[in-house]
Amino acid sequence: MKLNALLMCRNQQSLRVLAEALDELEIAQEVCLSAPEAMELLVRKHYSALVLDFDIPAAAQVARIARMAAPQKRPVVFAIIGAMTPVSGAFQAGVNFVLYRPLEPEPVSRSLRAGQGFMRSDRRRAVRQQAEALVYLRIGMASLPAIVLDISEQGLALQAPEPLPPIQKVPLRFVLPGTGHLIEATGEVIWKDDSGRAGMFFTHLSPAARKHLKLWLRQRGVDRKDAVRVLLQSVGTRPGSRYSH
Repeated sequence: MKLNALLMCRNQQSLRVLAEALDELEIAQEVCLSAPEAMELLVRKHYSALVLDFDIPAAAQVARIARMAAPQKRPVVFAIIGAMTPVSGAFQAGVNFVLYRPLEPEPVSRSLRAGQGFMRSDRRRAVRQQAEALVYLRIGMASLPAIVLDISEQGLALQAPEPLPPIQKVPLRFVLPGTGHLIEATGEVIWKDDSGRAGMFFTHLSPAARKHLKLWLRQRGVDRKDAVRVLLQSVGTRPGSRYSH
């Protein structure tokens, strides 16, 4: 299938240079203007390449979310940086190639050609996840995005870009994949590990949210007992969890 790229950039001159270089390589393009939009698109679709303007707030967070994808869905990440942007920070976030501002056609084409050999075409048919959605955890005054790995009526498992702090209960919100239903809940952290994975039980869920969640699970043929068992098995495999033996 055809290669494609997601561009998180607001600068029109940069977008023109990128479009010309990508057209030359026959790579389709989609543009977004903010980090939340980019992260939502990354969990819903597959992109062969991701180009991030590091002048846009939370660009590094988007790069870390992209690196958390399964290997078959992981895009090659390019960062647009200026003279004052630390290159080390971009690479620590998971960037593969750096494009220096102002973008010039020849260096951009050279970098994209170098990255093209690592790009994968759209393999959504071969790669399936139980749930593809972003969940936002409210930790203090900050909002931490994470990827939902599994959802049940009782809770969810997630992958965050960094280990969760020592918290027991956390407010969270996510949109059920394939719907417009926003689920707002409070989750109790049952287990977590150093890779950023965690499992949570819902300690508070509104009647409307629970109704939408039950219907969504039923439509996908998820058995309630199996959903609970999967979550508990995840808990039990981690030393020190309340369900470990």
